[in-house]
Amino acid sequence: MINYHNKSFSAIANSENGETSSETVFHYKQMDNILMAHYTGGKIISGQLIGIVNEHGEIDMRYHQVNTEGKLMTGMCKSKPEILSNGKIRLYEEWQWTSGDLSCGHSIIEEL
Repeated sequence: MINYHNKSFSAIANSENGETSSETVFHYKQMDNILMAHYTGGKIISGQLIGIVNEHGEIDMRYHQVNTEGKLMTGMCKSKPEILSNGKIRLYEEWQWTSGDLSCGHSIIEEL
């Protein structure tokens, strides 16, 4: 299992309907297979996520965040890891808003 504890990530790509950007930094903590993170930056004032990491390092998570418009946004996401040649982790994410327009999107975040 990949351990994400004390790793930080930032978005390198996102769908137009997403709110994370290269200015958004995620700070991950992991206890056993439970993943938690706090994130902020760009369009996001404050966000949190919680998820479960499986034996392949894939993450099933739920998130909530307050954006710079003062709106509370919620969603769900599934992430699949890739270990890069430099040893860093890149996550390919499929997500959907559970608030707002309920649209779906794709993003990629990479370990800093």
